[in-house]
Amino acid sequence: MLVAEKVIKGAEPFYYQSGSIGILLCHGFIGTPQSVQYIGRSLNYAGYTVSGLRLDGHGTTPQELAEQTYEQWMRNIEAAYCQLKETCQKVFIVGQSMGGTLTLHTASMFDDVDGIVLINPAIDIPDMQHYRWEDKQSYIQESAPDIKFVQEEEITYTETPVNGYVQLLDLLDVVREKLSQVTCPVLGLQSTVDHVVPIENTDYILKHVRSPIKEKRILANSYHVASLDKDRDLISRYIQDFIGKLS
Repeated sequence: MLVAEKVIKGAEPFYYQSGSIGILLCHGFIGTPQSVQYIGRSLNYAGYTVSGLRLDGHGTTPQELAEQTYEQWMRNIEAAYCQLKETCQKVFIVGQSMGGTLTLHTASMFDDVDGIVLINPAIDIPDMQHYRWEDKQSYIQESAPDIKFVQEEEITYTETPVNGYVQLLDLLDVVREKLSQVTCPVLGLQSTVDHVVPIENTDYILKHVRSPIKEKRILANSYHVASLDKDRDLISRYIQDFIGKLS
């Protein structure tokens, strides 16, 4: 039986109570709730109830991540959405990178999602395909997080199990086939420079979802982990404007 590892200090999930509109925040692959916590606090200050979930295998150890499947991450975000829905009249979901992928999955499963915001979402990453044929028991040394704001740090792993990347790629394949099932309003936030996910992913997603309301905003001063980057306050304003028009 796998025993859960202790969560790294600062990587814990968070919950900030406020108004009747809830916002669920989902971090990306090998990230933690810390990567979206700044935005979460900003949104809570604006009057929203905010929840930031932690995906299994994240914010603990690479070894625990190696044991996870993408289906478990799907269950994580589904459970977090349903829990927030119990206490809020409306619920919006904000996901960054793989968190955006999981946000799309959730929107395809629940027709009562009031809207979603995708920050540099991942749906196809050709440069990572080679991991499918590597030893799934091995680990990859990670470089520094893709953040333009050099003073900011992200809690993440310095090495990542190959099987984690395989699960990520399988998740992208599954969700890519479900985009037409997404019908809620969508806001895509896209950095002009992203060294992790091809920037074309955002346009692909917006083209293939069936949402009647689809918007895109550009983040000109951030890299991939935009929620920790120089545009983070702009991201908060974009989210508030988007939700304000729908509430």
